[in-house]
Amino acid sequence: MKFTEDHEWLRAEGGEIVVGITAHASEQLGDVVFIELPEEGREVAAGEEVVVIESVKAASDITAPVAGKITAVNSALADAPGDVNGDPMGAWFFKIAPTDAGAMDGFMDEAAYQALIG
Repeated sequence: MKFTEDHEWLRAEGGEIVVGITAHASEQLGDVVFIELPEEGREVAAGEEVVVIESVKAASDITAPVAGKITAVNSALADAPGDVNGDPMGAWFFKIAPTDAGAMDGFMDEAAYQALIG
């Protein structure tokens, strides 16, 4: 697993990258009440906003960590957004097929991420 400075976790899976938010991000947001997911097949640029999350505290966006094509979304989160709070490291938002095969190389490992939030 890799991590972004925006508190997203990334997991390589069969040539795709699975994207979710960290437990730290989930705690900062509070109870998640709404999630708007991207469309499958959408081409995105790195840094482009692709998911909107609303919680009892605030609204937030999840950006695409890399450029590529959205290949799948976790539509179950639209009906049960609170799953993000119950299992942030398991509740993924979308999968992306990166344009660059080495796209995950520049992200933090868990030790570096823990130092960031420490």
